[in-house]
Amino acid sequence: MRITLLILLLLFNYSSSYADKPALTLAKTYEGNVDISQYWVSEKLDGVRAYWNGKQLISRQGNIYSAPVWFAQYFPKQALDGELWLARGQFQDLISIVRKKHAIDEEWKKVRYFVFDLPHSEQTFSLRLKALQTLVKQSKSPYLHLLKQYRLADKTALMQTLNQIVDAGGEGLMLHHADALYHVGRNADLLKVKPYYDAEATVISHIEGKGKFTGLLGSLLVEMPNGKRFKIGSGFDLQQRQNPPAIGSVVTYRYHGKTRKGIPRFASFLRVRKNIL
Repeated sequence: MRITLLILLLLFNYSSSYADKPALTLAKTYEGNVDISQYWVSEKLDGVRAYWNGKQLISRQGNIYSAPVWFAQYFPKQALDGELWLARGQFQDLISIVRKKHAIDEEWKKVRYFVFDLPHSEQTFSLRLKALQTLVKQSKSPYLHLLKQYRLADKTALMQTLNQIVDAGGEGLMLHHADALYHVGRNADLLKVKPYYDAEATVISHIEGKGKFTGLLGSLLVEMPNGKRFKIGSGFDLQQRQNPPAIGSVVTYRYHGKTRKGIPRFASFLRVRKNIL
């Protein structure tokens, strides 16, 4: 009897932490070959993707964020797509808050949920945006916000806006095609615009530094998903050189294009990937 009860408790705890993986639209990278006037533009927040299923906030991986009940008390009952966000440059602080199994009220009071799409709607993005405006306006929640969307005339205006956002500490821009339906998976109706590219690679080994970095990490030998290997030698602070990312861990790096052999140019370390929740 005790064993059966224990199993039931474990199953309850498991089901309360996990949900079905949400079917979300994913962005491709902007390559300068689209008509900007056909897209809505918004800031690319450095937050964490969160799907609201009408009852709970769920990560891309299907993990349930342990948000306080009061946080989502006045959220709409229909599905929303958005990001949990603190402020520009505070991604690591946000991760620390949302990964906790037991939410701390004072921390979550600083978090906002910025919505940018309606996953179950069969309308175009422009019409979905109008519906979102109505939903957010009708909500009493101080934590629910509509991500600002606007139109730009051309690539020149896009690049000017991108520079302004980046100079102010932002990460980049997002483009939603005005006439696009909500497509699941990665597609060109949703594009991310950054002054650089980023990607992930697995740490293979640590290479000791020279000169002022003698005895410390000089660079990481990493492997891309396609099996190609290269070194990342910049972007680390002193603490990271003293305690480098573990071998086998996955790191995010930024780069500026690739060589003819497919190796990232000027790769720079950003962060160790953390599994949220």
